[in-house]
Amino acid sequence: MANETMTLATYAAGLAFKALPPEVVLRAERLILDFLGNIARGGADAESSTSIRAALSRLGLDGPGNCTVIGASRAYPPAIAALLNGAYGHSLDFDDTHAASSLHPSAPVVSAALAAAEMAGASGREFVTAVIAGYEICCRLGLALDPTVHYARGFHPTATAGTFGAAAAAGKLLGLDADGIGCAFGIAASQAAGSLQFLVNGAWNKRYQVGAAAMNGLIAATLACEGFKGASEAVEGIHGFLKGYSDGADPSVAVRDLGIVYETLEIGLKPYPSCRYTHAALDGLIALRSENALSAADIVNVQIGLHPNGITLTGAPLDEKRRARTVVAGQFSMPFTAALALDQGSFGWDDYSRLGDPAIEALCDRIDVVADSRLEGKPHPFGAIVRLTTTKGALERAIADPSGEPDHFPSDATLEAKFTTLARPVIGIDARALAHMILAISKHDTIDFLTRLARPTPDAALAS
Repeated sequence: MANETMTLATYAAGLAFKALPPEVVLRAERLILDFLGNIARGGADAESSTSIRAALSRLGLDGPGNCTVIGASRAYPPAIAALLNGAYGHSLDFDDTHAASSLHPSAPVVSAALAAAEMAGASGREFVTAVIAGYEICCRLGLALDPTVHYARGFHPTATAGTFGAAAAAGKLLGLDADGIGCAFGIAASQAAGSLQFLVNGAWNKRYQVGAAAMNGLIAATLACEGFKGASEAVEGIHGFLKGYSDGADPSVAVRDLGIVYETLEIGLKPYPSCRYTHAALDGLIALRSENALSAADIVNVQIGLHPNGITLTGAPLDEKRRARTVVAGQFSMPFTAALALDQGSFGWDDYSRLGDPAIEALCDRIDVVADSRLEGKPHPFGAIVRLTTTKGALERAIADPSGEPDHFPSDATLEAKFTTLARPVIGIDARALAHMILAISKHDTIDFLTRLARPTPDAALAS
């Protein structure tokens, strides 16, 4: 053991905005923008959001408070704001991904950081710095776990490693030193939880457990602020996070090149509202459809090769994946999303209205999903190999990287269009102004503008 817990805590506590490379700051601002758009639409549209709000109300946990939930007409207590922002923002499965660790960093990190920043009256610069600290801790712990093993044991890394990223970001904003953030990690280790069992019946656990990671990270940091003593060696200890949640995890991976290599720059954005393991195949299918002027009637058979992680999440059991009937089931169905892409040549959030459509299900029956060994041993596991047998001949394409990955990161115009599409129906006319301000959030002395601009205006079509 090399005391990785305190190495990470020292890094988070000491991270200074002026030491951050400009490209890291710019990337973080764009990741924040993308995630906040997901929160707005998730709170208004996701079918699980009403249940969460009703449960909080029944438990007497829903206010009053002073923390912003994007797209909501009222403020909430800090822990509940973190929970709601995290759960809403992850509900569409349209939020960012860190490919190598196979997790969604913004959902736990940004949600906890936003609440902590409002608690502390932080500047935009302090907020962005804390978010980057959270990204680095979250992604590095995800790498150290070994995502394939972590998944195989039934864990959801966004909710497990994400709790530590949330604690780091919140702890930094609340003024904790290295010992304090180390203490927060010790508390977070007892709160990290997330199960893949939701895949069995399209349950809503995935959304809630990520919101809970944001909330638990914020609570861990706040407990540490108030002198609560957390376990030491929370990451590398004999009963620590890595030992308990993986087999053969390597703690040194979490601290390798820390402060030199920024995992923040390896976070990609999603062009489709579904599991990232579906995206490379969707890119390939949409391209082949366009290039060859294909219609659904031309498709005889489709074989989609994925990494074993992708099979676990989106391809098995295949017969059930072909009959997705809930949004969650659709988000994790390679056949359903592929059928949409082939039928329409596109795929967006509103297309979940086609769940159960006989034409889509007929196409699903012609789609096979298989593990392809050529996709193993790659820098990340999100590639795909698609083979189409059509009335016009056989077609094949290998897609190493899905669109939206760092090497093909979206333009600001594309980011603003996605944000506006998601947020405008919820927030109203202020959505575009909000997008412009978030893209330069580190230049603002406060983040109070979120409270003003992230609430619905009278012209908003939806509201949470």
